[in-house]
Amino acid sequence: MNLFDVYSLFDVTPVKAQGCKVWDDKGQEYLDLYGGHAVISVGHSHPDYVKALTDQLGKIGFYSNSVINPLQEELASKLGKACGYEDYTLFLDNSGAESNENAAKLASFHTGKDRIIAFHKSFHGRTSGAVALTDNPNIVSPFNSHHKVTFCDLNDAEGVEKELKKGDVAGVIIEGIQGCGGINLPTTEFMQALESLCHKYGCVLILDEVQSGYGRTGKFFAHQWAGVKPGIITMGKGIANGFPCGGILISPEFKAVKGMLGTTFGGNYLAMAAALSVLDIMEKEDLVENARKVGEYIKNNIPASPKIKEVRGRGLMLGIEFNEEVAPIRKALLFDKHIFTGVAGKNMVRLLAPLCLTMEQAEVFINALKEVL
Repeated sequence: MNLFDVYSLFDVTPVKAQGCKVWDDKGQEYLDLYGGHAVISVGHSHPDYVKALTDQLGKIGFYSNSVINPLQEELASKLGKACGYEDYTLFLDNSGAESNENAAKLASFHTGKDRIIAFHKSFHGRTSGAVALTDNPNIVSPFNSHHKVTFCDLNDAEGVEKELKKGDVAGVIIEGIQGCGGINLPTTEFMQALESLCHKYGCVLILDEVQSGYGRTGKFFAHQWAGVKPGIITMGKGIANGFPCGGILISPEFKAVKGMLGTTFGGNYLAMAAALSVLDIMEKEDLVENARKVGEYIKNNIPASPKIKEVRGRGLMLGIEFNEEVAPIRKALLFDKHIFTGVAGKNMVRLLAPLCLTMEQAEVFINALKEVL
């Protein structure tokens, strides 16, 4: 049997990783500035993280959500304090895509309406419901879903209000920073307008913080730069540093009903051990602030070049937009300079490094990019 061939693969076989470094099967060392699509938050193979998973595996790895799991309660308490949403409740699932689909369902249950507003160039995952919320032709093909979805332009509050006036919108979903769509930032004024509009028209503001959350931008969630408070916040990616895990934070205005949401693997013991370890390491090593400082340094020191159009993003969620296709640049960084990066579309190099990236490692990338250019 062969693998279903849907991924374009580089001829690199990683076999070991530590911190922000990866080694392949030939012994070549690489600097990882992509972290598996922002999944690696506290660094590869952090000793505290490895110990937490190993210790838990020796006790119990999985049991269903029909019994009490004290690790879920501990995570909810620690997460509430870390992100500033102690009065919200937590529902645990397995991935960001699942979190976004659950958020859309919950908004529909809560309002009795069935239409969702999303934004052009958005990406909210690959499950059936999440794909319907996505408008990114470079990532997915059109897919029908039970959600009715209307796409508006980012930062166009008037366009959003025009749709909300129709009275059938359950929720508005927006990324803290658009990731796959090209590191596009909603303005503070737009985010605040969305919050007001959602209150005015009785719909739910859903913040997709799957990629932009968990400390990546220099605050726990990217929307906190704008000072807004959404009804639902979705999480995934870095929540458990590579162990499959996701979740949604739910405002106190929502009433839980037995059977409203469900999951088989969500919140299992191993995922909880991993997620708790991530929060402990982030606090101990001050990784949110580190992401802010190191990301700001990279952004301010990208070399000047006629090839570069713009540098966008916050913290360690950065996009370098070029005036040409970046495939040759990315290959040179990988095979000549041994640095992993990502892309968004054809003209952007995307950086999603682990939050423990050091200034010295940032300097290595900056110098490498100068030489490649």
